[in-house]
Amino acid sequence: MITLDKELNSLAYHGRGIVIGKSADGKKAVIAYFIMGRSENSRNRVFIEDGEGIRTQAFDESKMTDPHLIIYAPVRVLGNKTIVTNGDQTDTIYEGMDKQMTFEESLRSRTFEDDAPNFTPRISGIVHLENGGMNYAMSILKSANGDDKSTRRFTFAYSDPINGQGSFIHTYAGAGNPLPSFTGEPKDVVIPDMSLDEFTNFVWTNLNADNKVSLFTRYIDLETGKFESRIVNKNK
Repeated sequence: MITLDKELNSLAYHGRGIVIGKSADGKKAVIAYFIMGRSENSRNRVFIEDGEGIRTQAFDESKMTDPHLIIYAPVRVLGNKTIVTNGDQTDTIYEGMDKQMTFEESLRSRTFEDDAPNFTPRISGIVHLENGGMNYAMSILKSANGDDKSTRRFTFAYSDPINGQGSFIHTYAGAGNPLPSFTGEPKDVVIPDMSLDEFTNFVWTNLNADNKVSLFTRYIDLETGKFESRIVNKNK
């Protein structure tokens, strides 16, 4: 197990990242989603609430040069399922599962992002609450080592997660041109025993100060399904 702060500090630029796990007391599902940016267009964003989820929005509309791949709903809720992704595949998953498709089936119509030469992976997660417990899954869709004619699809499912543990997946594996995609399984991380405000500050503080843009966190009560969320935006 890796401590989350160590993992967050391991790279200056993770791209986008999803953390899902269970609280140390076993009573809550824990979600964090963050975005980072290097270009002015990518950094010109904020998270705002949108119903039970969130969406991205330009901080300064006059500076938004290309909304493609930038503006989307990272988080949506479908009944007892919470979906979190780094792109508009949130809607693909929502619509597919609303038609009784599985998480994995819903993503078969999608590939990585069309942002050559990086071909940024599409990362997705889903938390499912049932009978006072939880399970979750994560997915990554990426090119075959930069070949845009081939898509590699990986889904990781977690049943009855252990208290105080979770998984962390992000888009990039480090610096480079093009940026190398995340490889392997989502990383096993410790979910710290903290209040939501403490956890939010913990994640935000440990993200690279120059590249972090926005952070969303949520604790969901496994018994009631009620949730609390926080949003932190660098742009204010």
